[in-house]
Amino acid sequence: QVQLVESGGGSVQAGGSLRLSCTASGRTFDHNNYAMGWFRQAPGKEREFVASINWNGDSTSYSDSVKGRFAISRDNARNTVTLQMNKLKPEDTAIYYCARAYTPTANQNSYDYGSWGQGTQVTVSS
Repeated sequence: QVQLVESGGGSVQAGGSLRLSCTASGRTFDHNNYAMGWFRQAPGKEREFVASINWNGDSTSYSDSVKGRFAISRDNARNTVTLQMNKLKPEDTAIYYCARAYTPTANQNSYDYGSWGQGTQVTVSS
């Protein structure tokens, strides 16, 4: 199994930026075989897809709500995945989760992901 730990959350004013990081530990020898994703969950709402990146980082996907504002990247040598969040809105307030998929490619379906981090809080004030 692999352990995923998110960091970089916090509070920011609307229009500001945050960078979230996800570091994998434990079973990482084959980590670059798997797609990675970011999901978020706002209070009282279901967990929703934010972004994903395939096994070698040459393909990314984004939800319509964050497209053009967020960017996902990965560094397989460091076992890290990053979510750069720009032009943040109050609607982006949520707990953000890093996840690893079962397969080299994956997109918006949470059931495609088998390992999850504990989450990091992002709060955007108006």
